[in-house]
Amino acid sequence: MSVSSHDTSFADWLRGHAVPLTHLDPGAPLDDLEPLRELIGGARVVAIGENSHFITEFAHLRERILRFLAERCGFTVLAFEYGLSEGFGLDAWAQGEGTDDDLTGHLADSIPVGVEEPLRWMRRHNATAATPLRFAGIDIPAAGGSLLPALAPVADYLRQVDPEVLPAIQEAMRIAESFAGASAASAAPAWTRLATAEQDALSATLSRLLIRFRAVAPLYLSRSDQHSYDIARRRLQAACHADYGFRAMAGLYAGNGLTADTSARDLYMAESIQWHLQRSHPGTRIVLAAHNAHIQKTPVSFSGRLTGLPMGQHLHNALGGDYLALALTSIAGHTADMRPDENARFGFTIHNTPLQPPEPGSIEAAFADAGLGLSIADLRQARHESPDRIRIQSAYLHTPILDAFDAILSIPASTVADLED
Repeated sequence: MSVSSHDTSFADWLRGHAVPLTHLDPGAPLDDLEPLRELIGGARVVAIGENSHFITEFAHLRERILRFLAERCGFTVLAFEYGLSEGFGLDAWAQGEGTDDDLTGHLADSIPVGVEEPLRWMRRHNATAATPLRFAGIDIPAAGGSLLPALAPVADYLRQVDPEVLPAIQEAMRIAESFAGASAASAAPAWTRLATAEQDALSATLSRLLIRFRAVAPLYLSRSDQHSYDIARRRLQAACHADYGFRAMAGLYAGNGLTADTSARDLYMAESIQWHLQRSHPGTRIVLAAHNAHIQKTPVSFSGRLTGLPMGQHLHNALGGDYLALALTSIAGHTADMRPDENARFGFTIHNTPLQPPEPGSIEAAFADAGLGLSIADLRQARHESPDRIRIQSAYLHTPILDAFDAILSIPASTVADLED
């Protein structure tokens, strides 16, 4: 691989500034992570990414960083790229509700994106911790696969406070059930096969219900309480954003979608972080686990076309220096390419793809040329021309890296998790 002078310059900077780390084992001592303390400073939200889901080493590192931030830096919430509505049950389990074995049932229908082991560690930690860790879902329901995890509890709430509108939400649930899947990869194609009248009826009903929630809030509050109202409204907003996402994805794949129209999901996740912050005690600090493409602070473009404004961009605009984005990537090994397949359980298959040598101009090429192993670099100290791409599965996302992320953690080689387990 030929190395450009640009790559060499940034690699030279990395040699002098990247900090080596020692361990990948989630249970290993945490002293090697002490450089993180200065890096995060007083940030209230620290996002830990990954360039692909289903990678063993990324899951281990994120669990180690969660431990460090909780045990040594006072972080008290783990927010995850996981349905907000479904997250309340996981939080209760992490606080000690039910039995250890109940988690398997909670996660039975969820895409295995690495939430199980952090939750099991949280439950053990909370059994003796003076300040328990909380779990916060932030995403639309079922990764965009089904509106039902959000709409079913909203229907229960409306049965108490506004039974007159039950027929409306029940009709929305009937339509939603007709195309529900385990993820957006399976639900979105099924949504396109609905009759236009059904698609429009679903959108109109959800919008009408949400406006009614706002318009008659004093009535609802007189029949319930603020906490129950806030959660029900946030769940209904999730369904609205997911419904919008089906139209956006259909337009994207048809080639006639609006610019950046897939941003609705990321906006919901960013607002969910702020929603949790506003309802937590002063001083709450959040560890946020999500894909690199969600946590980055710059727009997402593919083939020169602006496709989305990510969660990280919204959080950076809202929180400024209180938001820190730490990307995880790898130089070699294998990655988990996700390929659409409606017949697969989650609407896609996972391919264990060997990684090619990093492309010149990528952050991975710079780490490789610097000869670094497991290491982390605080990019805010860099004054060089930025690498202009980062891996996303086996491809590359072109973006100015120094603007997109505050720090990069690189591992020498990645392996795809054994999802059969």
